[in-house]
Amino acid sequence: MSYTQLEKFIFEKVSETKLASTAIALVRDQKVIWSRAVGYKNLELGLAATPDTLYGIGSVSKSFTVLAALKLVEEGKISLDDPIDKYVPFTVKPFGEPIRIWHLLSHTSGIPALGHAEAVIGSAVGDSDKWIPAATYNDLLAFLQDAGSWVQNKPGERWYYLNEGFELVGAVIEKVSGMPLAEYIRKNILLPLGMTRSTYSKADIDKDIDAAVPYINAADGTRIPSTYAYGSINAAGGLISSVHEMAKVVSMYLNWGAYPGGQLLSRASLENMQTPRVDTAPKEGPFGQYQYALGLGILPNFVGRRLVGHSGSVGTATAYMGFIPDEKLGVVVLVNGSGYSPSFMGQYALACELGEDPEKLPFVKTDRSLTELTGNYETYMGTTKVTVRKGGDFLMVVTPGKYGSTTTPLIPVGLEGNHRTFYTLSSNAKIYAEFTIDEDKTTFVYERYAYRKTGDLA
Repeated sequence: MSYTQLEKFIFEKVSETKLASTAIALVRDQKVIWSRAVGYKNLELGLAATPDTLYGIGSVSKSFTVLAALKLVEEGKISLDDPIDKYVPFTVKPFGEPIRIWHLLSHTSGIPALGHAEAVIGSAVGDSDKWIPAATYNDLLAFLQDAGSWVQNKPGERWYYLNEGFELVGAVIEKVSGMPLAEYIRKNILLPLGMTRSTYSKADIDKDIDAAVPYINAADGTRIPSTYAYGSINAAGGLISSVHEMAKVVSMYLNWGAYPGGQLLSRASLENMQTPRVDTAPKEGPFGQYQYALGLGILPNFVGRRLVGHSGSVGTATAYMGFIPDEKLGVVVLVNGSGYSPSFMGQYALACELGEDPEKLPFVKTDRSLTELTGNYETYMGTTKVTVRKGGDFLMVVTPGKYGSTTTPLIPVGLEGNHRTFYTLSSNAKIYAEFTIDEDKTTFVYERYAYRKTGDLA
């Protein structure tokens, strides 16, 4: 098939959100059927990204931690039902019940996110003044000593995305295997799959000639060279890889553990890994109720298919890995920055390959509809002027003034056709806003005013 439409979409979104680069690979069975990179792995040196360029994969790393844990399960060294305090001195028992390894791998410990990884990443990239000296698992345990007072639910009852839980499982893997987590995963996961350049190590990245510079995408549109939080969040988000190397693990998933030359894990283990443990309410979207398994999430109805995957972000890099087992089709998207969602780029690619119209995907339709309404508006004779911008899934109406501006969020109600409605809250009341698109003008009606679009945003 032609990938012209997909290339155009990726280039558009990288440009629109001012990303330095992105790389993408589509996988069918055991073969990369298409790969591409757009933009720069190093802006300062003017070096183009390639599908072999190394990027941080963020929380996609969690799936590798699960693979490592399942390796130990198959070797009879641990059980997913083991309480975590069998191996590490973390003795929190929510409502008297033990936290088991599978609870941590499915984010169902009953403990809400405690912000350890966020603080570590923020400090590493200079975006936060909060300092967490988390160099070892003993440091993490010190950080967690009051976690019991933050318990909200019994284990297995509710989904709270808990990076710290994966770090605790990393500690279990180290204790049971007798080697550092990064070494265990390299020896038992990466090298067997042929992922020879994938690494957790800054020393490896510093000497690799095809590693992307991680960038902070600042609010003013500039891209600031930065770094990764090396060492302290390996189990939750520390792996660095390329789309070509990540394609090998996707292929392994599509073939239920088989790879050229061997079998990484049994089909039963990988089916267990992909079995939903909990609904991630209230995270229900257009592809059905998002569910979480072990280090992987499930969209039950992505254009009529079951889509398994995970996204990732460490601020200076974002990522997505997704695959459809029944189609033996998968995708990997890696980015050296934060802007347009890699999961959206990946899902757009999957839809293209499946022969579906990607422009009908809900997130594409919403984005197109909102973008069409952005611009500069004014009332009669320019007496009042506003700017309408996108802010995630909302529109933001900015009213400028000499001494400051005000911003009003508009929440979508109906985005179909040429008459689109929104609402906001003001003085304890719901206020509606309406946009009407005619052939020669776009009109925005809000409270007492009617605005007309005078031009696009710069």
